[in-house]
Amino acid sequence: MIKSAFNESRHLTSSPLVKNHAVGGGFLLVVLLLIGSLLYSTISWMWDDQRLPLSKIVLQGDLHYVSALDVQRAFAHLDHVGTFMSQDIKVLQTMAEAIPWVSHASIRKQWPDTVKVFLTEHQAAAIWNGNALLNEQGDVFNGDIGQLEEERVKLYGPQGTSQEVLDVWRRISPKFTALNLSITSLVQNERRAWQIILDNGIRLELGKESLEERINRFVSLYQNLGSDTLRVSYIDLRYDTGASVGWFPDQELEQESTDD
Repeated sequence: MIKSAFNESRHLTSSPLVKNHAVGGGFLLVVLLLIGSLLYSTISWMWDDQRLPLSKIVLQGDLHYVSALDVQRAFAHLDHVGTFMSQDIKVLQTMAEAIPWVSHASIRKQWPDTVKVFLTEHQAAAIWNGNALLNEQGDVFNGDIGQLEEERVKLYGPQGTSQEVLDVWRRISPKFTALNLSITSLVQNERRAWQIILDNGIRLELGKESLEERINRFVSLYQNLGSDTLRVSYIDLRYDTGASVGWFPDQELEQESTDD
């Protein structure tokens, strides 16, 4: 009898606890369902194309050749501009970096509808092969040559030689600057032979070998020509020693003088 009473007492005292746990568990389940529903509704609302559309562009950077209109036109090529949540930043960055003159683009979104675009432009060091541009690192990039604010040297060379030709121009330019001359064109042809056009119109044929020595030979020759430099059409330095000088005919000089 005593054992049976004990069990009955235990059953009676545990029954309310079970009910309390059941009620608490049910309440927690309801709360979790409400939170889940709220999160789902919020996320669905934020990803809805009709909600939070990206509608503003803020352009930043020290820019001379790229405008906000250029960025707008680039983004207009997207098949679909997403919402604040759905739009992939990497896609926008790729589109921005395809704009002429743009070297690097950094994109970030600002709540709730703004895209901030920070652009870095290429710095044009030279015109390459007549229709492209080189940046300071010797990389070829797409840009409108007509937009250049200052004159640039014209460099020419086979594909893949832009860095080499730019480096040679930088290395030899001081030799001509010392003579109050500047290089307007530097050419490396397919046979890897060099040619220079100076700002006074003289053409230098330098060949493939001993470039530095041949330029030094030109410097010495030029210093000894004096006023005769006005009559020089070209100087061929493709010799072990010495040089061949081509002269303008006297009548051409007279005609040039008359035209001036």
